[in-house]
Amino acid sequence: MNRTPQSILLLITFLLLLATPGARAGAFDKGAVHGTVMLGSGRAFGDNYTIFGLSAGYYVLDGLEISLDAEVWSGGNPRIEQLTPGIRYVIRNASRINPYLGAFYRRTYIADREDLDATGYRLGAYFNTGRASFLGLGAVFIHYRDCSETVYISCSDTYPEFVLGFTF
Repeated sequence: MNRTPQSILLLITFLLLLATPGARAGAFDKGAVHGTVMLGSGRAFGDNYTIFGLSAGYYVLDGLEISLDAEVWSGGNPRIEQLTPGIRYVIRNASRINPYLGAFYRRTYIADREDLDATGYRLGAYFNTGRASFLGLGAVFIHYRDCSETVYISCSDTYPEFVLGFTF
């Protein structure tokens, strides 16, 4: 199996450690950098998994973020790794609520099986909790391409998204 997701996890960690703020940007301003560490659980192929993930995002313009997420699913069989580049637009306004809309591509690497490609979108709102922190609530829709429902329970999914974010 390709080990690219593990390399990407290391790269994201390195970039987050090197990120040094100049003039402090607001949470969704051009130049803002977001980092996320994720620990969770999931279920696939009849097994329970522990999920570890890292994410990095950079605002190339006010409100417009490009990001890269990497996840490793371990503890179950087969091993699963995911790599997800994405783009998100945050509608910045004077209130404490900032709606967002985004799109992404996901590549899922599955040991001893065909890799899966997926596309999806997300929408929701960020609630400012401070100059450099926010809470996000939203929904994600994903559809796996070249997926067979005879192998997988479903080839699309919708799930809630909860985020506690910090900008540095």
